[in-house]
Amino acid sequence: MPELTTDVRYVKGIGEQRAKGLEKLGILTLRDLISYFPRAYDDRRTYKKIKDLEEGESACVEAMVASAPTLSRIRKGLELVKLRAVDETGALDVTFFNQAYMKDNLRAGETYTFFGKVEVMGRKRSMPNPIVEREGSRLVTGRIMPVYPLTAGISQLTLVKAMEQGLAACQKLLPDPLPDEVRQEHQLCRIGYAYEQIHFPAGDEELAIARRRLVFEELFLLAIGLKRLRGRRDELQCEPWRDTDLSDFYGSLPFSLTGAQKRAVEDIRSDLSSGRPMNRLVQGDVGSGKTMVAAAALLCAVRNGRQAALMAPTEILAEQHYKGLAPLLGKLGIKTVFLTGAMRVKERRAILEELAGGEAQVAIGTHALITADVVYHDLGLVVTDEQHRFGVAQRSALAAKGERPHLLVMSATPIPRTLALMIYGDLDVSIIDELPPGRQKIDTFSVPGSYHQRIYKFLEKEIAAGRQAYIICSMVEENGQIPDDRKAAMEYAKMLQEKVFPHLAVACVHGRMKPKEKEKIMSAFAAGEIQILVSTTVVEVGVDVPNATVMVVEDADRFGLSQLHQLRGRVGRGQHKSYCILISDNRNEETRARLKVMTQTGDGFKIAEEDLRLRGPGDFFGRRQHGLPALKVADLTCDMALLKEAQTAAAKLLERDPELEGCPETARRVASMFEVNADAMN
Repeated sequence: MPELTTDVRYVKGIGEQRAKGLEKLGILTLRDLISYFPRAYDDRRTYKKIKDLEEGESACVEAMVASAPTLSRIRKGLELVKLRAVDETGALDVTFFNQAYMKDNLRAGETYTFFGKVEVMGRKRSMPNPIVEREGSRLVTGRIMPVYPLTAGISQLTLVKAMEQGLAACQKLLPDPLPDEVRQEHQLCRIGYAYEQIHFPAGDEELAIARRRLVFEELFLLAIGLKRLRGRRDELQCEPWRDTDLSDFYGSLPFSLTGAQKRAVEDIRSDLSSGRPMNRLVQGDVGSGKTMVAAAALLCAVRNGRQAALMAPTEILAEQHYKGLAPLLGKLGIKTVFLTGAMRVKERRAILEELAGGEAQVAIGTHALITADVVYHDLGLVVTDEQHRFGVAQRSALAAKGERPHLLVMSATPIPRTLALMIYGDLDVSIIDELPPGRQKIDTFSVPGSYHQRIYKFLEKEIAAGRQAYIICSMVEENGQIPDDRKAAMEYAKMLQEKVFPHLAVACVHGRMKPKEKEKIMSAFAAGEIQILVSTTVVEVGVDVPNATVMVVEDADRFGLSQLHQLRGRVGRGQHKSYCILISDNRNEETRARLKVMTQTGDGFKIAEEDLRLRGPGDFFGRRQHGLPALKVADLTCDMALLKEAQTAAAKLLERDPELEGCPETARRVASMFEVNADAMN
């Protein structure tokens, strides 16, 4: 008798080889298999007579093979099987590409169901590469079929057959994480029915019922997990900090903070005096002034007799923070030290002594701040910049250097409030939604690839005026292959240097470089020694180069809008007029609409809302690292009402049973869902 933990290779029709392919999809057990939900559905319920078929539609046709199929080899690597199928209304030409076995599978005089996209030329109707099965069998035609994300060696049919076997084997074994009273109160179907219908819906209504149940379940478990994370945090106590007078700090600045910056500072001051550890995210658009908010927090720490540490993801970004903050804090009598992995032993030893003895009050650096030999005298505040670049473990490692220090995380990736509440459910959120006066507006254009020569001339003009430029390529390699020699960053940089700008300094950075090598090139660019920097998205978060005025993004359609906005934020940081040029030959209407948004607004939050609407929640950070679970079924663009319902139900259950003692399966699933944070769940 199979169990939910049974290895997927023992499912009928899978075996060792296919199990390896499924492993790439994260499918290891029977439970993994049936929890691998379709990404879309193919409605194959429409049946038509041949004469009624219309150009471009997908439909099922029941037709008889009129004569024996023929096989022809056009060239190496291309074989065609052709046949003519007929019903009482007309004839349909059917072609199969590189499926030689179809010649013997289909027999003249027998009737089959063909499903595919129709092509019409005059009175002639054809169907290339249709799905086909014997009339009346209805295994893959005449029904709604699931469409799954795939990997090499795993076909839709393989997954469909495996899913049918998996559901038959364990549908009745599925424990329900929703308590009966919650399920009944919210009129949700049973779990077995939901799994059956989400994979193989009998109809639209059945699919809607199954999806509603599974979305509610996912959001309900997520809400419980986040509430428990927050609850554990709220139970922690610490000595309240005394309120800090910041008037001399404000007076030392050559500018006034915006209203949004001041609100964020007040949120932090309130947290620090609350008697429980702060856990706050300051989220602001590129250039919104998060660093000044962090500076106020650092000052509060020192004036309460504690030390503070600010950790940045790269050496160059850490150095930028140090150069900006050390003089500012120095004027206020605060000693700031800089710590990275590249330091000389003697210099590093001196800094470690100052931190351990308490002479150094603020430390700014990279991951070097969390190495085993770093000991703080009394670490009271931890600040992490670009927090999505750090894993939960790194954040925790720095926090572990002190006795329940306050935590402030900063992110320049604007995401909609609704999504922020889900992603950062364990944090309080302050949003800086206004830019300081004088921030440059960046003129943004969306153009086709035919504009390359004009763009190169424009770059020449800007560089002749003493400016610098970025050119972004979407990737270096894909599956080990360079997808396009011209656009792959290294090849493209080489071509530009040799053929387009031989008289200029062109360099390339990409994610596979060693950090030292990458930092060396970025530093040279910042120093003005390199005029054109060809890069993958490693510059998305990086050093300030006020002299860079042009951002060119090749294949801009391959990026999310929020990512494009981050890239655009690399320019417009100085006094010179700046430009962003998005190049794409993709003429898809939705793609054009997305890129048009970039040309119409510079507001990162509006762009993030639009990205959410057009793409769904997805993953705004590429590979997500904050440790909270991704959503499999729920879509925050259309499930907000259900989210509120699930959150209310979660709050009621936790009020009644805070430790979930009466709901062991709910507790198990929440812990499993938050496995990266499992220690916080227990």
